[in-house]
Amino acid sequence: MFRGIFETSIDAKGRTSLPAKFRETLVDVHGDERFFITNSSPVDLGGGGFSTGLLIFPYKKWFEFEENFRTSKGLTSAQRNSVMRTIISPATECSVDKLGRLLIPPHLRKSAALERDIMFVGVLDKIEVWSQAEREKVRVQDMRNFPSDTEAMAELGL
Repeated sequence: MFRGIFETSIDAKGRTSLPAKFRETLVDVHGDERFFITNSSPVDLGGGGFSTGLLIFPYKKWFEFEENFRTSKGLTSAQRNSVMRTIISPATECSVDKLGRLLIPPHLRKSAALERDIMFVGVLDKIEVWSQAEREKVRVQDMRNFPSDTEAMAELGL
């Protein structure tokens, strides 16, 4: 599982270092150093604003996602088209170089507003990539959305 938050930077060519802990998890747990990177689902910030980061899927998990998407029945035609255009179409297969760096394609850097200071966030079986400014906006929204039902939280062990 991917856990932890790592702050780093991205250079003008789109190169950044994938945290060593995440590289190890890709190989040791998921059995492959390759992965797919794509847009994340938009986060509604309220007031008509949205924030988007990126998602890194381990190689095999990406194909599981595609199969689940193909066989899912819970989305309208418009929603399916939005997912295809937003998440599936821009997905790019990647791996890190010998120095542990990955190259984030320009179209994904632009959609996630990645310019200099970025964050890698481990979220169980995926990794989120955010500009630090956008991640702060999402963190504030997460506080608003956080479950207030203490019974439900107790069921989770919190």
